[in-house]
Amino acid sequence: MSMINGVFNLLFMVLAAVIFGMSIYAFVHAVRVPGNAFISAGKLKKNLWLLITGLATLFSGAGAWMYFDAFLIALAMGNPQFIGIGLGLFSILAVIAATVYIVDVKPAVKGMGRGNSGPYGPW
Repeated sequence: MSMINGVFNLLFMVLAAVIFGMSIYAFVHAVRVPGNAFISAGKLKKNLWLLITGLATLFSGAGAWMYFDAFLIALAMGNPQFIGIGLGLFSILAVIAATVYIVDVKPAVKGMGRGNSGPYGPW
């Protein structure tokens, strides 16, 4: 039974890291896109997306850190009990927010507002 618990703990720790990575990616992309691109695409304003993805990054980072810390403590004590799912509801909301941004908003604002064209066309 202890091996099964160890496998589940490792699986949930990897999932927490993936959720944190998705949230960071969404937040960094939202920072880099110009504000008028969101309005042109008919999406929420940039400040609101920065708030949403920033909170998603904060909560998913806290969940990943809490899970990693609990995993290391359980491993060091030689007591591989099933730890559970980090911050639960907040981790779920973080993955939903990051997924909505990556799947819906990112393709809509892609390439808008980029200043890579010269006086005679793109270069």
